[in-house]
Amino acid sequence: MKYLIIAMAFTGLLMSCNSTDKTKNETQESSKTETKADSSSMYEKKEMKAIDSNEALIATALMAAPEKSRANCKVIGYNMAGEFVTLREGNNEFIVLADNPNQDGFNAACYHKDLEPFMARGRALRAEGKTGQEIFAIREAEMKSGQIKIAPGSTLHIYYGSKTMYDPETSKVEGAQLRYVVYLPWATSESTGLPEIPMATNHPWIMNPGTHRAHIMISPLPEGTE
Repeated sequence: MKYLIIAMAFTGLLMSCNSTDKTKNETQESSKTETKADSSSMYEKKEMKAIDSNEALIATALMAAPEKSRANCKVIGYNMAGEFVTLREGNNEFIVLADNPNQDGFNAACYHKDLEPFMARGRALRAEGKTGQEIFAIREAEMKSGQIKIAPGSTLHIYYGSKTMYDPETSKVEGAQLRYVVYLPWATSESTGLPEIPMATNHPWIMNPGTHRAHIMISPLPEGTE
């Protein structure tokens, strides 16, 4: 009888422990679920806004520049009135070209100031109504004659996407990502060892080989991609 009482007491103790552990686990899982739900709710509440002011044009354009250099970049481009202007003065080595608010999608760029004569020439020719092929041919001839130059290794940072809404807290444009162009005038696949088409996603390759616009293309995977 004594042993029966002890066995029953021991069984009761085990049941109590199991019940306590189960309650504890359920409480922890519930807490995790609530935290996850709260996090999702906060994310869903993040308010995206249209790029509808010169300040927004500047803020989003600067996302194309290296983070440590953004405070001192010069920003140029079309303002909300449709005029091509200097949106903000700067004093470092970068020039940032803001998105054109009158065009679909989003496209901002950042480049070394030594590339400005080349970039400005392209804008001027485009304003004259020249086609892409005509601009290419004219700048090719001017590069060969020494009228304009591109220093090998000059880099163009491009921040682009199909949407035009942005987060005013971070200045990130919805769905936008970065792409890089490293200029190597007259370089070829043979001189660089790079393929003329990407071997796989996220791999560098050389575009316009053998021309004044020869450049290495680098397209990182979109943010959050594993």
